[in-house]
Amino acid sequence: MASNRMARVNEELQRELAALIPTVKDPRVADAGMISVTGVDATADLKQAKVYVSVLDKSREKDALKGLKSAAGWLRREVGHALTLRATPELFFIADDSMDKGAHILSILRSLDNKEN
Repeated sequence: MASNRMARVNEELQRELAALIPTVKDPRVADAGMISVTGVDATADLKQAKVYVSVLDKSREKDALKGLKSAAGWLRREVGHALTLRATPELFFIADDSMDKGAHILSILRSLDNKEN
């Protein structure tokens, strides 16, 4: 039952952060283009949360992560105002490259399919 609650909390954190990130005024974040929050993994005590983000422009990914790290305090405060949680977690932003890995696997599968034909 507790894991179901944490899944809901993670979804709410993800939804709220996805809405807040485009409003960050840091030029490193604003100039990065589209930034997607692909997942959130909060600890059970809600002290920390890993926020997985995907940046469309991979050349600006490191700068965008630095900008998000810089804006983490503001984002944490805004999330705390929006959600009624016992504690608002400290946010750690991590680059998510699962879309690149998925595209790579898809290209491998297609090449194998072409070899069979």
